[in-house]
Amino acid sequence: MTEQPKTSPRLGWLPFFFIFLQSGLYGFGDPISKAAYEVLPVYSLLTARYVIALVFLLLLFGKRIVKGLKACSPRDWLLPSLCMGGAYVSNNIALGLTAATSVAFLRSLSTVMTPLLALVFYRRRMGRKHLPFLLLVVVGLYLLCGLGGLSGFGWGEVFSLLSALLLAGSLIFGESALDRVDPITLTTLQTAASVLMATLCAVSLDGGIFLRSATPAIWGTILYLALFCTVAGYLLQNAALGAISSRTVALLQCSCPVLTAVFSRILLGETLSPAGMVGAGLILLCVGAETAMKDEEAP
Repeated sequence: MTEQPKTSPRLGWLPFFFIFLQSGLYGFGDPISKAAYEVLPVYSLLTARYVIALVFLLLLFGKRIVKGLKACSPRDWLLPSLCMGGAYVSNNIALGLTAATSVAFLRSLSTVMTPLLALVFYRRRMGRKHLPFLLLVVVGLYLLCGLGGLSGFGWGEVFSLLSALLLAGSLIFGESALDRVDPITLTTLQTAASVLMATLCAVSLDGGIFLRSATPAIWGTILYLALFCTVAGYLLQNAALGAISSRTVALLQCSCPVLTAVFSRILLGETLSPAGMVGAGLILLCVGAETAMKDEEAP
């Protein structure tokens, strides 16, 4: 079947704003994380981040989460939760094995994988008029994230593609799960899966959880990542998935590397090459066109 527009007239542009806000939160989180990753082992930091986020969710929404769990079964939330946790673990393994530019580009291919997975699992076809924007976004991502940076293909690239696949899975399975699972409950379960996977990686790859060297500034970064990138980021994505398709969410999330580049310029003084500027512009044009197109399709 062909994908049907989901946007409600009552919601209007709000679901699109949720994803742009999520991209902004992630875009700001990427450059401020650099100092923390130079001091703490990656998976120790991620474990602390996800534990803080999980505790916050349980304290704030405990009764609602218990009620939500009673109203659904594990098969409703297991796949989107495992995909979300696995995506970030795979991403960080990839960063340790290959260039960050390669990881950024290959991970962003979740934009392509999302409609393909929707076709395989749910027989949802993407309208042909969306295909040119999808292809142009891939070109823009390549220009922005690493023109000429893919010099080989090894385990780092394998884990980058696995991260993209799992990100796509978190979107399409999450979209389906939200018909039966409360968004806050799903967010909590996805965070719990992230805690489990980050802890396993910290023990097996880092040899334990080491946080003693964290300064107050680094704890501030961890709190931002926990409350804004994890709690708010997951919630914003799940709220948007209840109103717009996983394919549209995946494409809108391509604004994240653009915003990361903007915040890196402001905070770290990093500059984009001319090719990167062209890529960023191309992504924003395609995202804007797709957003307007979806708005026109809304009933």
